[in-house]
Amino acid sequence: MIPLATAALPALQESSFWQSEVTAGDLPPVNDRLPDVPLVVDLEAKGRRLGTQGGTLRTMVTRSKDIRQMVVYGYARLIGYDEAYQLRPDILESYENEANRKFTLRLRPGHKWSDGAPFTSADFAYWWDDVANNPQLSPAGPPDFLRVDGEMPVVSFPDATTVIFEWSRPNPGFLENLALARPPFIFRPAHFLRQFHVKYADAAQLAEAVEEARVKSWAALHNKLDNMYKFDNSALPTLQPWMNATSGKKIRHLFVRNPYFHRIDTTGVQLPYIDVIEMEIVAPGLIAAKSNAGEADLQGRGLDFRDISILRKGEADGGNYRTLLWPTGVASQIAIYPNLNYNDKGWRDVLRDVRVRRALSLGIDRNTINQALYFRLAKPGAMTVLPQSPFFDPENRAAWASFDPDQANALLDAAGLDQRAGDGTRLLPDGRPMELVIETAGERQEVENALQIVTDTWREIGVKLIMRPLDRDILRNRVYAGNTMCSVWFGWDNGIPQPYTAPDYLAPRQQEFLAWPKWGQYYQTDGAAGEPPDMAPAQQLMRLAADWQDATDDDQRSAVWRAMLKIHAEEIYGIGILAEAPQPIVVNKRLRNVPEKALWAWDPGAHFGIHRPDEFFFADDG
Repeated sequence: MIPLATAALPALQESSFWQSEVTAGDLPPVNDRLPDVPLVVDLEAKGRRLGTQGGTLRTMVTRSKDIRQMVVYGYARLIGYDEAYQLRPDILESYENEANRKFTLRLRPGHKWSDGAPFTSADFAYWWDDVANNPQLSPAGPPDFLRVDGEMPVVSFPDATTVIFEWSRPNPGFLENLALARPPFIFRPAHFLRQFHVKYADAAQLAEAVEEARVKSWAALHNKLDNMYKFDNSALPTLQPWMNATSGKKIRHLFVRNPYFHRIDTTGVQLPYIDVIEMEIVAPGLIAAKSNAGEADLQGRGLDFRDISILRKGEADGGNYRTLLWPTGVASQIAIYPNLNYNDKGWRDVLRDVRVRRALSLGIDRNTINQALYFRLAKPGAMTVLPQSPFFDPENRAAWASFDPDQANALLDAAGLDQRAGDGTRLLPDGRPMELVIETAGERQEVENALQIVTDTWREIGVKLIMRPLDRDILRNRVYAGNTMCSVWFGWDNGIPQPYTAPDYLAPRQQEFLAWPKWGQYYQTDGAAGEPPDMAPAQQLMRLAADWQDATDDDQRSAVWRAMLKIHAEEIYGIGILAEAPQPIVVNKRLRNVPEKALWAWDPGAHFGIHRPDEFFFADDG
């Protein structure tokens, strides 16, 4: 990226996609649409090609709500990661960080929303004053990442292009949160949403809008329309590279280029290069087949390792695509989470015994799973960070991860589970059979295949596995409510943490970590919901997370990370099975600037987002 303070802007080129609207006077020319200081992307310095505008890119998702992937892939953030995983200003022109206590965010003068309205500090003020701190719109208050030991920031807006967040204590995770795949959006299009806010709207008109929308209150209406991440309100202005051009639920959603997008290349061509994204909603089992038939130009989501053979066959048979293999960036491709907050006390006491969790881990034949599912291309082991992280320790990956039924049986006997039924299944202290119910989202065949193998090996240690597929949202709600005994999901989203990465997901601070949902709720709600951690290792993780927050240099933060990873390796809150499984990526042969080798990661990375799909383009030359 060119340092814009000293770089002269290239002559801007009008988009052919918008030329008729510009000619008709319905849209300003490109010189009046871009910020005074756009983000100039030097593609050649990144080893990429300069592209040309045009074309429609086809991709697929399996649920209507997953049109939100356009916000993920678009990856327009106040601050975002570059491909070296370094934080850089994006929507922001610049930022200043004073000892992790005061953050000054500077906006791009002249930046506009997708409908042409100015994007200014007033959009941050509206969110802070009228959304985040309005109890009817945000009953839990501002998002957790803004809370430092119960203290919320002092937020100020000195002028139209400056926003300041300030705490008395350090909040070192503030910037990183702004770069997430699912960002917190600490701003809103105030000019659009004020018409649905009781503080600003005409009372009669607002009441009419509430009735027309068939919702109970103005707050319900506002929240329904304020969907910057869900991306399902085509009327809501955006700053993303493409804007939703399809209203309601459809089989195909179209997303067209944002005429006010803030990035350009060094020749003055406004990004994105691609005019239209067509996102089709298909049944989960059809994505590989439709990709094989050439119906996707860029596809990763919905494809599994098991699909590689059919994809490669289609490629060899003259398909119009290539199949790339990117390693996944999650800490574990498949991980089992015993719910330490399970509502059933008898089972909860069993699952809280570390000897039981270690035995369950030792009862998994990871090498067989790797051979059967991944042709030995994945890395068997416990859940921990990946080798690309400076905190990787092979001992953590090996901890309690060998296949050792004898040791597993001994641990279960020592845990008081030494009585068995006639079929060999162990009995709980209250006499019930040890039938471990693992609930899944039912979206990945590889998970069910792996659990079938685990079923066989756990039988050797007297544990009966019962698999229960559910809808993803139902599964999560059941886990959060303490109704799920065990669940299976990926490992930590971020398998490549750095010293600047907040270790919140290693401490009981988030209900999303499926092993301790109620502990996470307790932290996230300041004790209004959930339960406080009542196990010593979990309490130590909380103290270490606080130590990281108070640390003043990378050495101290790194020491905290290593200590927390060691606790996880010994306590096995998530039973990892294997990591670094290849992810197939289907790419149209005409699509350029897609990296041959990259990491398929949710956070950090936003899947395709960190690789900037706005820089991808179609060309016929090789």
